[in-house]
Amino acid sequence: MANILIIDDSPTDVRVFTTLLERAGHQVVAVSTAEEGIERVRSDLPALVIMDVIMPGMNGFQATRTLTRDPVTSAVPIVMITTKSMETDRVWGLRQGARAFITKPVNEKELLACINELLPSAT
Repeated sequence: MANILIIDDSPTDVRVFTTLLERAGHQVVAVSTAEEGIERVRSDLPALVIMDVIMPGMNGFQATRTLTRDPVTSAVPIVMITTKSMETDRVWGLRQGARAFITKPVNEKELLACINELLPSAT
C-alpha cells in the first residue's frame, strides 16, 4: 500500500495510528518533531503525512505551511489530527494547506476513509 509519515510527539498516539495504518496494509514511519518531519518528507516523499498540531518547537500549522509551500513537497497530502476542535483551528489548518483536519479522538473508519481518498491511485 502506501508509505505514510506520522509527525506527532505523543508516543501513545503514534502507537495507535501506526497499529491502525499497518493493519490497513500501509508502511509507517514516525517522527516526534515538526522539524524532523519536514526533513523526512523532503528526503522520503511519503504518499501522505499525518500531522499533529501541538508539538514542542515548530507546531503542525507552521510545518504544514512549510511543506505545502515547498515545490518539492507540496504534492504530499497532509492530514492534521489534533485535539484542537474549534472551527477556527480547522479553517486555519486547511488554509495552511492541509487536505483534511480531524479532531481527536479519531474514528478509525473516518481516518481510513480520509486517507484512502487522499492517497494517489498509484499506491
